[in-house]
Amino acid sequence: MRLQDRVAIVVGAGQSPGEGMGNGRATALTFAREGAKVLCVDHNLASAQETVDIIGKNQGTAVAFKADVTSEADIKAMVADAHARWGRVDILHNNVGVSISGGDAELLDITSEAFDRCVAINLKSCIFACKAVLPIMREQKSGAIVNISSMAVITTYPYVAYKATKAAMVSFTEQLAYQNAQYGIRANVILPGLMNTPMAVDTRARTFKKTREQVEAERDSKVPLRRKMGTGWDVANAALFLVSDDANFITGVTLPVDGGASVQRG
Repeated sequence: MRLQDRVAIVVGAGQSPGEGMGNGRATALTFAREGAKVLCVDHNLASAQETVDIIGKNQGTAVAFKADVTSEADIKAMVADAHARWGRVDILHNNVGVSISGGDAELLDITSEAFDRCVAINLKSCIFACKAVLPIMREQKSGAIVNISSMAVITTYPYVAYKATKAAMVSFTEQLAYQNAQYGIRANVILPGLMNTPMAVDTRARTFKKTREQVEAERDSKVPLRRKMGTGWDVANAALFLVSDDANFITGVTLPVDGGASVQRG
C-alpha cells in the first residue's frame, strides 16, 4: 500500500475503444490498488466510470469526473473537486495525448486545425493541469507529478504535432521540477515506447485498414526486448514508482519505458 491515504488525479483515466488496457486506466487501477483515492478524469464520462467500477469491485476508492482538458475552466474544476472531496491533492498524473486520432500528419499534409487540436490536448492540458494543482501542493509542501510523453521524442516519428508537443512536455517537466523542488514537489516524465494499448494498436488498425494482428506483429518486431510490445501495466508500474516514496529523491527525470528501443543506435 505505497500510496495509502493519498489523493491522486489521473487525467485520461478512460480509454479508446479496442482490446486490452490503456495506460491511463492501468495507472488509475494501480494507484487505487496501492491505497490512493483516485479522481478518474476523462472527456468520456462513461469510460471513466468503467475504470471507477473496476476499482470499486476491488474495494478501492475512486470517482469519475468529466472534463474537456482543452478547457482551463474544466481543469480548474477537476482539481477543485478532488481537493474539496478529499482535502488534499498528492499526485497529478497527466496521461492524455492524440496523434492520428487528432488529425496529426506529416509536415506537408498537416492542417492548422489539426495542429492546434494536438497542441491543446497534448501540451496545453498538461501545463494548465500543473498550474491548477501547484498552489495546493505548494501549501502542502509536497506532491508528485508524472507527465506521459512518448519515445517519439527521441526516435524517428513521422507526424509533426505529436513529436513536437511530446518533446515540449519533457522540457516543461524539467522546468516544473527545478522551479518547485524548494516546495517539496517532484515532477518526472515517462516516455512509453511501443505499447499494446487500444489507442496505439486499434486506432492504427482502423486508420490503415489492417487487422489488429497485423499491427501487433509489425510493432512487436521493432521492440528489442523479447520482440514484444509493452502494456499499460508497464507504464502504470513506472508511474507508481515515481509517485511513491521509493522515488523520494528523484525529480526532473525522463524515464523511457520502451523495451530497449532508446539504446538502439544506427
